[in-house]
Amino acid sequence: MIVLYSYWRSSAAYRVRIALNLKGLEHEIRPVSLVRDGGEHRKAAYLEMNPQGLVPTLADDDLTIGQSIAILEYLEEAYPERPLLPASPAECSRVRQLMNIVCCDIHPLNNLRVLQYLDTELNVGQAAKDAWYARWLHAGFDAIEKLLVDAGTYCVGDAPGLADACLVPQVYNARRFGVPLDAYPRIVDIADRCNALQAFIDASPEAHQRAEGE
Repeated sequence: MIVLYSYWRSSAAYRVRIALNLKGLEHEIRPVSLVRDGGEHRKAAYLEMNPQGLVPTLADDDLTIGQSIAILEYLEEAYPERPLLPASPAECSRVRQLMNIVCCDIHPLNNLRVLQYLDTELNVGQAAKDAWYARWLHAGFDAIEKLLVDAGTYCVGDAPGLADACLVPQVYNARRFGVPLDAYPRIVDIADRCNALQAFIDASPEAHQRAEGE
């Protein structure tokens, strides 16, 4: 049994939940609250499993993996029956480019621990934090919007894949923080199309918020 240690509002966990659903893999979600009791991800038992103290963590038999991109690559290689990467090396490279814009350039600058550091350590006000968030989101989305000019129904081709699994949580966050998305019609169109699919609905933060009781 695959076990995913997840937090309902974590973008990184969200993208892995999407991938597990798209691949049709049976799995168990074990919630790890980032806020309850000072953060369950900081407890000794979790740190023993994931020394970074981050979510998600995936366990598959005796294997334990942190970092969402490593997890997505493992799932693709270990369970190839429903591939989420295209067969073409050229198209695979485009998928990975889109994934890296989200996962390396946008998300790390805007995740919870960075925003908390701006607040608690640097005494940055809310307006400045909002501007910080929007600055890095726009920098990434400006590029993604251009890269999607020749996109198919989804980010790359006519089936949802890993690029879509990474993009949708970032669009969710942008909407959550009230960042206007009028300049990104292709991004919004693809995200909305994905969000109508059951695999994305079942992976959504709202579905897991109820289950985790947050």
